[in-house]
Amino acid sequence: MPHTIVHFEIPANDPEKVAGFYRSLFGWQIGKTPGEGTEYWLIQTVAEGEHGVNGGIMRRQNPQQPPLNYIGVESVDEYAAKATGLGATLAMPKQAVPGMGFFAVLLDPEGNPVALWEENAQAA
Repeated sequence: MPHTIVHFEIPANDPEKVAGFYRSLFGWQIGKTPGEGTEYWLIQTVAEGEHGVNGGIMRRQNPQQPPLNYIGVESVDEYAAKATGLGATLAMPKQAVPGMGFFAVLLDPEGNPVALWEENAQAA
């Protein structure tokens, strides 16, 4: 598996406004996910099967929340352990996104956030 960006997130105080900005600027398809709970807007920068990276917009959870890139890995557990051994800090432990996969958030040795993403349809 190539270890590359597989998803990104843009925090926003006004997600609808930011979604409109990116729709107008780049022509991205952006839609709010249905259901209750966490507000989340999926971003489709390319059509299915085309080369590119899609992402999401979420309501900002703290004033300094930066954008976040997710790197695809074979095992969140393995790469989180490897990263902490190299000087990273675990900012958010492994969590499931039901039916999709697992993620964890690290801070690199300079304090920059990076997320690990393990695709797994059995995640619960």
